Amino acid sequence: MSNFEFLKQDFPQLYAEAKIAEQITFAVPKLAAVSCRSFLELGLNWLYDNDVEFTKPYDTKLVSLLFHYDFKSSIKPSLFHNLDLVRRFGNDGAHGNPVSQKKALIALKSIFSFGVYLVKYYGENLIETPVFREDNLPQGIGISFKNVKAEIDEKVKASKKQLKALKVEQEKSLALQKENELLKHQFQLQQAQLLERKEKRQKVVILEKDIPQLTPEQETRQLYIDELLKEAGWNNLKEGTDIEYPVVGMPLTTNPSGKGFVDYVLWGNNGLPLAVIEAKQSLHSASKGKHQAKLYADCLEQMTGQRPVIFYSNGFDTYIWDDTFYTERLIYGFYTKEELAYLIEQRKTRKDLSTFKVNLDIAGYKRPYQLEAIKRVGEALMVKTEKGLVGKNREALLVMATGSGKTRTAAAIVDMLTKCHWAKRILFLADRNALVTQAKNAFKELLPNLSAIDLTKEKEDTGTRVVFSTYPTILNKIDKVRSSEERFYGIGHFDVIIIDEAHRSVYQKYGAIFDYFDAILIGLTATPKKDIHHNTYGLFGIEDDNPTFVYELDQAVKDGHLNPPKGISVPLKFMQEGVKYNELSEKDKAKFEEKFGIPEPEEDDEALESLGISSSQMNSYLFNTKTVDMVLDYLFTNGLKVNGGDKLGKTIIFAKNHNHAEFIKERFNKNYPQFKGSFLEVIDNYASKAQDLLERFCDDKQEQDPQIAVSVDMMDTGVDAPRVVNLVFFKPVKSFAKYWQMIGRGTRLRPNLFGPGKDKTEFIIFDFCGNFEYFEEYPEGAKTSISKSISHLIYETMLHIVQVIRNKSEATKEQDEFANDLVNKLYKSIDALDEKRFEVKKVLRHVKHFKIKSNWDSISLTDETILCDNLFGLSSYSETDDEVAKRFDLIAYKLQLALLNDAKSQENFISIIYKVGVQLHKKRNIPAVSNKIGIINKIRDLSFWTNIDIETVEEVRAEIRDLVKFLEKESLEPVYTDFTDVLDHDKVKEKDILEGYTKLQSYKDRVESFIRKNKSHLVIDKLHKNIPITSKELELLEQFLINESLGTKEAYTNEYGELPLGKFVRSVVGLDLAVVNDLFADYIHKENLNPQQITFIQTLINFLNVNGTLDKSLLIKPPFTENHDEGIFGLFKDEGEVRQIISLIDIINNNAG
Repeated sequence: MSNFEFLKQDFPQLYAEAKIAEQITFAVPKLAAVSCRSFLELGLNWLYDNDVEFTKPYDTKLVSLLFHYDFKSSIKPSLFHNLDLVRRFGNDGAHGNPVSQKKALIALKSIFSFGVYLVKYYGENLIETPVFREDNLPQGIGISFKNVKAEIDEKVKASKKQLKALKVEQEKSLALQKENELLKHQFQLQQAQLLERKEKRQKVVILEKDIPQLTPEQETRQLYIDELLKEAGWNNLKEGTDIEYPVVGMPLTTNPSGKGFVDYVLWGNNGLPLAVIEAKQSLHSASKGKHQAKLYADCLEQMTGQRPVIFYSNGFDTYIWDDTFYTERLIYGFYTKEELAYLIEQRKTRKDLSTFKVNLDIAGYKRPYQLEAIKRVGEALMVKTEKGLVGKNREALLVMATGSGKTRTAAAIVDMLTKCHWAKRILFLADRNALVTQAKNAFKELLPNLSAIDLTKEKEDTGTRVVFSTYPTILNKIDKVRSSEERFYGIGHFDVIIIDEAHRSVYQKYGAIFDYFDAILIGLTATPKKDIHHNTYGLFGIEDDNPTFVYELDQAVKDGHLNPPKGISVPLKFMQEGVKYNELSEKDKAKFEEKFGIPEPEEDDEALESLGISSSQMNSYLFNTKTVDMVLDYLFTNGLKVNGGDKLGKTIIFAKNHNHAEFIKERFNKNYPQFKGSFLEVIDNYASKAQDLLERFCDDKQEQDPQIAVSVDMMDTGVDAPRVVNLVFFKPVKSFAKYWQMIGRGTRLRPNLFGPGKDKTEFIIFDFCGNFEYFEEYPEGAKTSISKSISHLIYETMLHIVQVIRNKSEATKEQDEFANDLVNKLYKSIDALDEKRFEVKKVLRHVKHFKIKSNWDSISLTDETILCDNLFGLSSYSETDDEVAKRFDLIAYKLQLALLNDAKSQENFISIIYKVGVQLHKKRNIPAVSNKIGIINKIRDLSFWTNIDIETVEEVRAEIRDLVKFLEKESLEPVYTDFTDVLDHDKVKEKDILEGYTKLQSYKDRVESFIRKNKSHLVIDKLHKNIPITSKELELLEQFLINESLGTKEAYTNEYGELPLGKFVRSVVGLDLAVVNDLFADYIHKENLNPQQITFIQTLINFLNVNGTLDKSLLIKPPFTENHDEGIFGLFKDEGEVRQIISLIDIINNNAG
């Protein structure tokens, strides 16, 4: 009898597959492994298709289904590891690799456990745990296949065909459900029944006891190590040479004979050891093998003259330790032979980054901040010791303003790391294809000698030095190769990963990339995030607000490396106030009535008064022709022009959505037919030729159409388009990062844009949606940190209910019982917190306090604050994963709280639940809804709500919460109108986005403002540019200022004392940055300065730029002591260097007169 008889009734297809596998386990283990893999794939597909709590991933390959959180979290880890072995052994069989009888038997036992899991939770009847009998398996006698390979190929084809048929059947079923409401509801009922069955079983089935573990965990761990080695290309390892290799020289205290046996030694082609692996064949943590592995490495070094890289592993956790350079770190698997050989080679070839001469052709001339950024990365990665170089950090984060040259800086860093032999292969990641293409093109120009490919378009080979990719593409590449016997990209394939725009999608979803590759991480961003779930600094292991290097927008503009924005706030009525019926003309009122209808005035005056379309709905579903026409007209009238003023300069219009963008294009082509449909184009993810349009728009060498790009998200960040001189904010923005990234689209410099010698010096932002005013009031944008999850809000409301009941002098018995029930739920949510999580560790003292049940008996105000502010945000509301149901729970709990407090807000919550009842009644043909029709009829009866209590509301919550998912969100069809919009030209305002306005009040303010406004005056200009002035010129300047602003000499003396006029003027206008940079440029480039010295010189330059002169005594005072207490003398030990700097300062001071 088959071991899998228990599957026959509920899962006949799986039973058939398992029966085949067990018949040939010993006779044809390869084919048996393939059949077991097929069983696993069929079983997982059934789970994702039938259990509503399992969300089928977009990528439906076996590895994706197996590793998906929904499944992985539903089984015990030991079963997961065994099922992963089924996948791996099945892959081996399918690819013709050896599969032993032992492995085939492990695979069979593993699918047996998986089958028990399925029947225990989903089978019609709850069965006793069956017993696996190995003696029932045929021993292979009389079973043979003439051509095993052909049989395996046929089996693989049949499995694929079977899965394809299942997929087609599933798609047909879904299509029929869309057409036939009854079929849809029958399927939903089946799912609901299956879920109900599973929930009941979860209360009685004990994973550890009822799901058998037939393969000892020690054996599983050992097999895992073998599989990881094979994935890294270490096949056919042999006893005595590669496994259990004998060594001598062990400490006598460890082994009196001085001998030992290394679990694994990985050898190079030259016969020298590349790595030693200590495999802990126990349930101990991997770290237990660290010391033993080091002793083996010592022995091998003495025996061969080469110290191997150290690995130690328990199969599930693996660590690498190159103890000649780095401390140990957790990794995904093992290095390939080539990757290990490169690690050994680096010990001799790796150079000191601090002595590297940065290539200014790559980094850029006259931009010392880029030089400092590169040096700072080197400083972060290594440290010098008496014994030589030692690895420091393996992460660095550069925060640099959009347009300040992040890509150039990254290319120069790559040049440094490759030439110093820190890196052979680099992975450059960006979140969009357009940014990948842009980065690759830049690297191709800056680093032509490094081979590069765009993984989104080109086929990779192992010789490529720089790989450019999006996150999904490289993640997919990793997943794909997991499915075969050997990975294309080993964990050590890339030495460095550069993450472009690191503020964006590099969190949870794509974090696996950085877990998988064992590489140095270098992040580039203009706007880092500090949110708890989206923390840029956390990804790089860096303290908040303390990146490796920072160069922000205001400084870049001040230094002349970026252009300043000129903001124009344009008050367009509909965009800021919406469409108000009562304010429309009679003609437009008639149009409004025709489109939307209105209540009879005599019946509902109040409704008529408030009738209209809110500003948030503008361009969401209501598109008004005259609003768009006015925006386009204002742009053409006031936008910056090129070609001698005959042509609108490059412009980006930021639209709200794709429909909005297309509507703008439609109106443009109608109003400006002379451009023949190519002057303005929509560039978003809907456009089939978006990349080509983007490249044409951004082409800096020649101006090509489109001249206007209407963007939906695609051009908000990262795109490099120096010719852009106009930005149109035609959508509201609340995100700080997005707002400044959008502004960054115009900041880049562009020489000769308006003709020879006529450079781009500014760009204009036309804001039609009140964004400038919003960020004036809320400079940091919408505070995402304040936003609380639904779970958090539910827990807070529960606690508030408990506190109100406990403080009630006349609380009923039912209310007290309800409060106790809520306390139990809250306690369980805290008790379930994983103390190993970083966020939990930060508040561990509080967590441990509230994990003691008795501490919930009395909750003080302080306790309440701690729970609400620190702990509830860490827990996930476990009653359901259905967001709609959770939202309904929150409404119900808030109603209960309002009832207890006798608050007016109860009317609003009652109204919401009443409407839910009305809508559910319309869905009564759904069986699940029909079953609850009694309570539904109650809640849609207004009289029901006249006398309710919290117990009644709790009953409603429990009965209705699982039905609200049937209420589909109604989508609004687009509406097109041509109401007359209003643009108030008198209220158009110019905004100083970077600095805002300064009110001039005092004598000092008035005089200094006058001098700044007259910087072009001949003598003032000379002072600003460090050109020597004569005493006659100084006299003329004095007379000019007295006549125009200083008033009398006495007034000047009262304010400024005996300060010489030349120095005073210089202190106001500062020293021209280009001049002071040029003055120090030769010194910086000739001397090989370290990062602290570069920072000192940059501080000096910035000081002179602002103050114009410098009292030399300040060189040993703040701000010049930030890097060394002794200031200039502590940083520059060479007296000649100090004299050279002071002589430059003297020249500057003397030229001020």
